[in-house]
Amino acid sequence: MNSTPAPQFDSVGLVVSDLAASLAFYRRLGIGFPDGSEDQPHVKAVLPGGLRLVLDTEDTIRSFHPTWPPPAGGGRVTLAFRCTDPEHVDVVYQDLAGAGYHGELKPWDAFWGQRYATVHDPDGNGVDLFAPLPNASA
Repeated sequence: MNSTPAPQFDSVGLVVSDLAASLAFYRRLGIGFPDGSEDQPHVKAVLPGGLRLVLDTEDTIRSFHPTWPPPAGGGRVTLAFRCTDPEHVDVVYQDLAGAGYHGELKPWDAFWGQRYATVHDPDGNGVDLFAPLPNASA
């Protein structure tokens, strides 16, 4: 048996092309990035439960990986935000879409028992909004 402890999942990192735009988007979702983060190359916010959301600019990544190519396309990683109830999904979706963010999937009642919607952050990453439907165990 190996006595070395397993690594602990600590953070989710996103490489962003426009830090100010990404900060505005995630702050709209309630993520508490510190004031003045717009002027930093690497920022982080501690989420409930201790997990961190980390944003790095493309220039930051290139500072230690000069040949790094930005990914083409997307859709393999999403972040999901639980809303208080199905109506809250609709309100948050409308707020983000109304602010000019791309609404990928309008709110709908998913077969797995959740009200669900998807918007894109400024870099095209999927951000899911969800809440359990009444009488659902999701």
